[in-house]
Amino acid sequence: MILVDKNTKVVVQGATGKMGSAHAKRMLEYGTKIVAGVTPGKGGEKIHGSIPIFDTVAEAVEKTGATCSCIFVPPYLALDAGYEALDAGIKLLVLITEGIPPLDTAKLVAAVKAKGEGVHLIGPNCPGIITPGESLIGILPGTIFKSGPVGMVSKSGTLTYEIALALTESGHGQSTCVGVGGDPVKGLDYQEVLMKFERDPATQVMVMIGEIGGSAEEEAAVFIKANIKKPVIGYIAGQTAPPGKRMGHAGAIISGGKGTAASKLEAFKANGVRVAMTPNEVATQVGQALKQPAKA
Repeated sequence: MILVDKNTKVVVQGATGKMGSAHAKRMLEYGTKIVAGVTPGKGGEKIHGSIPIFDTVAEAVEKTGATCSCIFVPPYLALDAGYEALDAGIKLLVLITEGIPPLDTAKLVAAVKAKGEGVHLIGPNCPGIITPGESLIGILPGTIFKSGPVGMVSKSGTLTYEIALALTESGHGQSTCVGVGGDPVKGLDYQEVLMKFERDPATQVMVMIGEIGGSAEEEAAVFIKANIKKPVIGYIAGQTAPPGKRMGHAGAIISGGKGTAASKLEAFKANGVRVAMTPNEVATQVGQALKQPAKA
């Protein structure tokens, strides 16, 4: 597993809002250690019977020892919420909010990097992260995941769920699943997550889920050939999309003949990434990879 486990203490920023409250309850029911919520002006309240609300992240961290924040705030508040969490000593920011101006995200990414090794941002516009059976942070549907040796990293929330379900139904559990988000500017990228899986003894096989638009998948494929010894299965969504067609994410648009499904699949094949054409084929490829030894 990487980044989160059963001992990860989580604070929810925006915990008293409709989405924050609903997902705080779901995370709590899954077994995640939700130790606090933060909503300015509502300090002293409680939600779901056991989650104390604080006015500031600093106070929440001081009282609970939280190291991770799951952020459910409107787009115009997201940058300040991220800054506040970093200033309070939070090590992992899981930013669910979509529609954040790219400049705000760029500023937050820079602030995270300035904190140095061990401080990470997942998102924005992402479903979050889950280590099955231990901790769910975000909006992932926990019931479809099960513990096992497959590490997953994905741009797409919905595809994460579909492929995780295919894996689970095929008997292949997951070590950790990370939804990095589909915005063109974001925190953790494919390469960083793949490297963490490479170093993780609980992960034997990796699944990388991409989509049309941008060059992140091609860059990751080159990185995989040079740095990753464990088998990687790649899947690209949007294989039938015409040029100029945008998918659901800001980063998922083909322009200038680049970012097509064909170019990404070709990059996978050229760099030793095993290609799956359907979600069910991902599960089949994982099963085959698990039977073969890793590269020396």
